[in-house]
Amino acid sequence: MNNNILGLHHITAIAGDAQQNLDFYTKVLGQRLVKKTVNFDDPGTYHFYFGNEQGTPGTILTFFPWQNIGKGKSGTGMATEISYTVPTGSLDFWKARFQQFNVPFEETIERLGDKVLRFTDPDGLQLSFVETPATDSRLPWETADIKKDVATKGFHSTTLTLKNIDATAKVLTDLFGYTLLAQEGNRYRFGTTTVESANIIDLLATPDGDRGHNAAGTNHHVAFRVANDDIQMALREKIVAAGHHITPKIDRDYFYSLYFREPGGVLFEIATDNPGFTVDEPLNELGQGLRLPKQYEPHRKEIEGVLPVLK
Repeated sequence: MNNNILGLHHITAIAGDAQQNLDFYTKVLGQRLVKKTVNFDDPGTYHFYFGNEQGTPGTILTFFPWQNIGKGKSGTGMATEISYTVPTGSLDFWKARFQQFNVPFEETIERLGDKVLRFTDPDGLQLSFVETPATDSRLPWETADIKKDVATKGFHSTTLTLKNIDATAKVLTDLFGYTLLAQEGNRYRFGTTTVESANIIDLLATPDGDRGHNAAGTNHHVAFRVANDDIQMALREKIVAAGHHITPKIDRDYFYSLYFREPGGVLFEIATDNPGFTVDEPLNELGQGLRLPKQYEPHRKEIEGVLPVLK
């Protein structure tokens, strides 16, 4: 059993309109809606999970779509870019698709040996597709018009924008087992060899940058993966011993979670593989029904009356 951090588990962001968010990630990007549930702290708000067929850790982008929340602002103390791995040679397909669906995108750039296509979702969340020579054996979710030769495989990395990277880098290296792989300008790339994919964190040093503001189009937190809750709790002891304030273990139905805010201001989560997304619905039906945390099931009728109707 691997006792280390296994790269990224999921990333959670904030959206505005729920229908718009659902349509973009399933119809434009071709993600699978793995789970449709509600925010644990605000059951009148959906919590969407998008990923591959099984909802494999390292492929899952989740959203809290708060209607009328207003637009946020990315800045320091935040995860400011979410990058997906796509097959080599697929970026032209995605450019044409983005033109078809009026998705704002930039010209392809080279970044640390990878080809990167940056674009934004309807709320302005910064995303990118990355063609990389690194091995990625994950099987993508296919749709009628997005086949496996172009479909997203899951996360490549995420970028944290920080006024000073030193203390955050120490968390990555001393507690999470990452190492510094490369530097390009003010971008510092850290990685772990415990998994072959979703294993990169970029730190962007921006000492004069403005603080971000969490609302639509920004990232809420970054979740790192561990195999189970025994490993998770052993890691919790290390994090506490290093002087960080961290929550008790929280049951999120599909995984167990710990949360702490790293020194640069980004909210980190430690999430387990167990029990997974098939705990309350079979694989072939993932995302089809509204699943509620146990404490909210008695209030299903009222909650369904408050949630936006989805087509």
